[in-house]
Amino acid sequence: MGAIVTSPRPHVAAAAEGFLPEESPLAMAAADLGRPPRAVSKPVSVGAGMFMRRAFVLMLTVALTGAGAYEMYMVVQVGGVTIMEGMVLALFVALLAWIAFSFASALAGFFVLLRRNGNALPIRDDGPLPQLASRTAVLLPTYNENPYQLVARLQAIYESIEATGQADSFDWFVLSDTRDPDIWIAEEQAFVVLSDACGGGRLFYRHRADNTARKSGNVGEWITRFGGAYQFMIVLDADSLMSGDTMVRMVHAMETNPQAALLQTLPIIVNARSLFSRLQQFAGRLYGPMVAAGVAWWHGSEGNYWGHNAIIRIQAFAEQAGLPELSGRKPFGGHILSHDFVEAALMRRAGWGIYMAPMLGGSFEEVPPSLLDFAARDRRWCQGNLQHLAVLTTRRLHWISRLHFMTGIGSYITAPLWLAFLLLGILISLQARFIRPEYFPKGFSLFPNWPAQDPVLAAWVFGLTMALLIVPKLLGFILLLTRSDTRRHFGGGFRALAGVIAEVLISAMVAPVMMVFQSIAVVEILLGRDAGWQTQRRDDGEVERRELYRKYGVPTACGVAMAISAWAVSLPLLLWMSPVIVGLLFAIPIGAWTAKPAMRALFTTPEEVRPPSVLVRANELAASPAHASVPALAALRQDSGLLHRHLSSLPSAKHGGPGKIDLHLAVARARIDASNSFDEAVDHLTPRETLAVLGDPASLEGLLAK
Repeated sequence: MGAIVTSPRPHVAAAAEGFLPEESPLAMAAADLGRPPRAVSKPVSVGAGMFMRRAFVLMLTVALTGAGAYEMYMVVQVGGVTIMEGMVLALFVALLAWIAFSFASALAGFFVLLRRNGNALPIRDDGPLPQLASRTAVLLPTYNENPYQLVARLQAIYESIEATGQADSFDWFVLSDTRDPDIWIAEEQAFVVLSDACGGGRLFYRHRADNTARKSGNVGEWITRFGGAYQFMIVLDADSLMSGDTMVRMVHAMETNPQAALLQTLPIIVNARSLFSRLQQFAGRLYGPMVAAGVAWWHGSEGNYWGHNAIIRIQAFAEQAGLPELSGRKPFGGHILSHDFVEAALMRRAGWGIYMAPMLGGSFEEVPPSLLDFAARDRRWCQGNLQHLAVLTTRRLHWISRLHFMTGIGSYITAPLWLAFLLLGILISLQARFIRPEYFPKGFSLFPNWPAQDPVLAAWVFGLTMALLIVPKLLGFILLLTRSDTRRHFGGGFRALAGVIAEVLISAMVAPVMMVFQSIAVVEILLGRDAGWQTQRRDDGEVERRELYRKYGVPTACGVAMAISAWAVSLPLLLWMSPVIVGLLFAIPIGAWTAKPAMRALFTTPEEVRPPSVLVRANELAASPAHASVPALAALRQDSGLLHRHLSSLPSAKHGGPGKIDLHLAVARARIDASNSFDEAVDHLTPRETLAVLGDPASLEGLLAK
């Protein structure tokens, strides 16, 4: 990551009440992925117990895949295996291996949680809070988010830390990459309100003039300027929420485990309103802890990083987690979008431990409100994970780290594989139905050798495959029944069971649509289309009718084509494929239905029945009267105090020297220097020009003086 500026107290450099000046950042030497890492003094080691855990998961995966592959071969070998049947068999084996691998982790998590111990590091979630001896920075990177919702969550976390009595061990940084000028100034206004509510102190805000490398660049730049003042940093997302108790226990766990570089919690989804988000919230709360406990059980010190709600040792991150810019053009080249996987792998390569604490609790996040919003975020994640193809061959990575990359890639590659599997099955049936005189055995024969399968055995293979998908959900429900308090907070056993059944049915209708969306995303990326970086919508999930027709048109067309093809073969084939076809045919009404608020009584979760205090406080603050939206320049003209703070945070000169001219700023200057009034000048500025003016003190003061 490069050099670290060591500052005993970062607010010494603050220009005005928590507003950090936008200075030229120090040069950061991006880590060379081929360079041998500098190892820690006592790197973590894997014992015999961890070897046995991993052997169990991998051997169970191989056994299930091998058994399924043999049975599928027996299905298609009747009458000889044709080329297309061979392709179907190969796809089935690959997809079954993926399902079996997930099943093995979930099964391990089931037995781990039966013993009520799922954390990879020894960390208590009850008892008196430990006293901290280190300093921790809490970082909140943001990009074009609602600033008042943002600071509401941050204030709730701040107050929760204060309630622990250890607020002096934490400093707080809002790191803005916002490019919308009105949101930028609204962020500054909201931060002033937050600072006043929290008594000033250890809260800081900074807006970057250049958002190179997005979130990873924002965090990396902060480390070069202020990282030396802290031992740890807790990285949040715009929708993150964490309790003070959890944060204190995480810091203490890092203090007592000096070889740990990162400790990741399991964020629980909260504040879901639409049917789609409530479905995700219920499934994540019921099945998520079991899956996470299984993963933590066999990953051990080779865990992963999901980019937020985690604590990181700054020394390890600064020395090892510098990211390169991948060669080539986007979408595969450029800055790495899914940087968190790579950062964890680089730290583990140097001998540091990457751990997970899924049972700690007190960690929350939100989820996109509709399937379309989820797919838009998923498109960016798809591109980021496919970029990891260039990182897989990095020298000296731990094999579990490579497995993380392959798992991330596989989570998106499997979608087009499923689609190809279904299409090949239909083509084989159509071929057998309409192109009869095609397959002849070698040598002379009076009769063709029709493609044939064993339908009874095929039904058994299908049923066992579905069992591998559904059994983990039933295991999660069984775990619920073993805990009376948790069962009561889910609304009781019968309501939870109804929720499981409804979740399985609705997810079965949504899954084919996501399969098509992810397949399109993979194809677009392979064709060279960049996803960009869009702001995530966090309010209700209502979607305009025109948007529904436009976005769900392709899945619907796929459903029509599949239905016609299956019907052309036989009614039994249509019925056999109906779970997929129904979801695709009704993609538009399903998308509209799941985006609306619904199922309040069905998908009940403990955080709704007994919400934690930090969530209650965050929602109280977020529900305060909405602030009027004021254009950026008008807001600065009306509030001289805000203007002073804003000017003090700007650089004294434009980056790049006199030889480089910002074209948009030059245009903005020309419009400002004209004889028009303030209102006329503002009306003539584009958002990009307004952003340039806000970043240049001379232009801004000249315009506001009109």
